[in-house]
Amino acid sequence: MNHLQPLEEEAYDMSGARLALVLCVTKAREGSEADLDALERMFQLLEFECTMKTNPTAQQFQEELEKFQEAIDAREDFVSCAFVVLMAHGLEGYLKGEDEQMVELENLFEVLNNKNCEALRGKPKVYIIQACRGEQRDPGETIGGDDIVMITKDSPHTIPTYTDALHIYSTMEGHIAYRHDKEGSCFIQTLVDVLTEKKGPILELMTEVTRRMAEAELFQEGRPRKVNPEIQSTLRKRLYL
Repeated sequence: MNHLQPLEEEAYDMSGARLALVLCVTKAREGSEADLDALERMFQLLEFECTMKTNPTAQQFQEELEKFQEAIDAREDFVSCAFVVLMAHGLEGYLKGEDEQMVELENLFEVLNNKNCEALRGKPKVYIIQACRGEQRDPGETIGGDDIVMITKDSPHTIPTYTDALHIYSTMEGHIAYRHDKEGSCFIQTLVDVLTEKKGPILELMTEVTRRMAEAELFQEGRPRKVNPEIQSTLRKRLYL
């Protein structure tokens, strides 16, 4: 009988600079300030150098990401990872700038990939997206009751263009994202609570975020709603903050 061997744990080197960029449209998004305050507290506790910009236009979303990339590549010190938080109204694959124009998320993601940002090549890039992805609403359901590993002899000296990225969406594809007028969004507030209270690899922490959000009771238009984040990962190693 063959027994599977446990995978050796390899973690990203987090001894260098930790950088964060927060782009948030607050216009017509009551509660955004509470999210910004929570994120600022989180990044301070996690020792990130954080840049925040409010009410970017669609073009400025792109421009600020490109400036962030240029600043990272211009640094002489070692950079460990980058977080990018994007908060706005949105549709699937798009964010709406302060000017009501749309910017494509894929174009924002490309700025820091392994091809376009040399300093972050092979380093973790975490995107946190607080935005609607459609108009669908989830009323919830009632329940009862309680890898293939490819190993080659010679390790290649190249990596795919799109590895080492983590995209964390506030809601599932096609669904609405919720935000309280005073307390901020359930997603950002839960994310900050977990990342500042708990220790462990980030994917395990995201499981805790999902669990807490799944248990949360949200009301919108006078009706109970459910919402859960969606996590897309191409990380090659464990990421500890």
